[in-house]
Amino acid sequence: MANLRIPGPIPVDDIILHEMGSQMINHRGPEFKDLLYNTTEGLKTVFKTTSDIFIITGSGTAAMEAAIANTLSPGDTVINATVGVFGNRFGIIGSRYGANVINLSFPFGSAIELDSLRQCIEDNPETSAVMVTHNETSTGVTNDLESIATVVKGEYDKLILVDGISSVCSLPLETDEWDLDVVTSASQKGWMLPPGLSFISFSERAWEAHARSTMPRFYLDMAEYKRYLEIGQPPFTPSVSCMFALNVALARIQSEGMTHVYERHAEIGQFTRDNIRGLGLNIFPKTEAIASNTCTAVTVPEGMDGKQIILKMRDDHNVILAGGQTTLSGKIFRIGHLGQTTKSEITDTVGSLKSTLQSLKYL
Repeated sequence: MANLRIPGPIPVDDIILHEMGSQMINHRGPEFKDLLYNTTEGLKTVFKTTSDIFIITGSGTAAMEAAIANTLSPGDTVINATVGVFGNRFGIIGSRYGANVINLSFPFGSAIELDSLRQCIEDNPETSAVMVTHNETSTGVTNDLESIATVVKGEYDKLILVDGISSVCSLPLETDEWDLDVVTSASQKGWMLPPGLSFISFSERAWEAHARSTMPRFYLDMAEYKRYLEIGQPPFTPSVSCMFALNVALARIQSEGMTHVYERHAEIGQFTRDNIRGLGLNIFPKTEAIASNTCTAVTVPEGMDGKQIILKMRDDHNVILAGGQTTLSGKIFRIGHLGQTTKSEITDTVGSLKSTLQSLKYL
């Protein structure tokens, strides 16, 4: 079996695979009602919220789109603080829906600068909301979301929409304590599940924004999800198999405890970065402090082609790495270590990388 080391989808264990093979049930029957209520409450413990949470059958991008379509109106000014490809995507979605998106872009490999964010809000007092990606896997950078929220909510009282797709269930995130209005995530990341589900939390402030919002929406109208949740049903046909798996995954996560989940990711993240540096390579983030514990982005050595490294790792060692995206194509490669990644898997990855670099005459 391949050593799949990309930042999602991540490897899924046999228990989850077996659960997904269960026979279908009526998604409008009592069994699914129990399943829906149980998973919804379980999600709240991971998101650290008492506010509404909804399960969408769709990728994480569906939840990002829902965050925008349910809280903004065409013409609203929204600041998109972005440090990478997925942050840029948030802004593109907003623009497609007719929002006046101000992209506050920072160089790839860096994090959001609070003073620049303050200045942008000062310069655009009509701003309705600020969008931010907590953990940018395209560059291996984690933004200081707690401090960002303090600026956005504490200092300027603006709505904050968070792409937490690769951070929730992997990195510390306190939805209620940090006063986050909308937070999204997706099943194929730290939840240790296949792709197919996304999750979105909605604060009271988000519901107030929803009441004013005139964005077009149908499948992603959170009011419909709320209305149907009250009777224990999904508004549309769900991925029943993924729901079975989510229920099992949540039970395991709750048994482990979120503190240990965060510690596990921090430990494997540091282990990966230390081993990469042991080969004489550099990580792509500007500083260690902003390096992600879910995905390590590695700078390709001068004169080498990152695409060739990735191909040889796959063909010669059966190790699957992620490449750089857009302007970073060929310039970085990325090692995912979300979920239950073990040190032996990282050791195998780094050993294969060493052999690959030797074959390419780098080491």
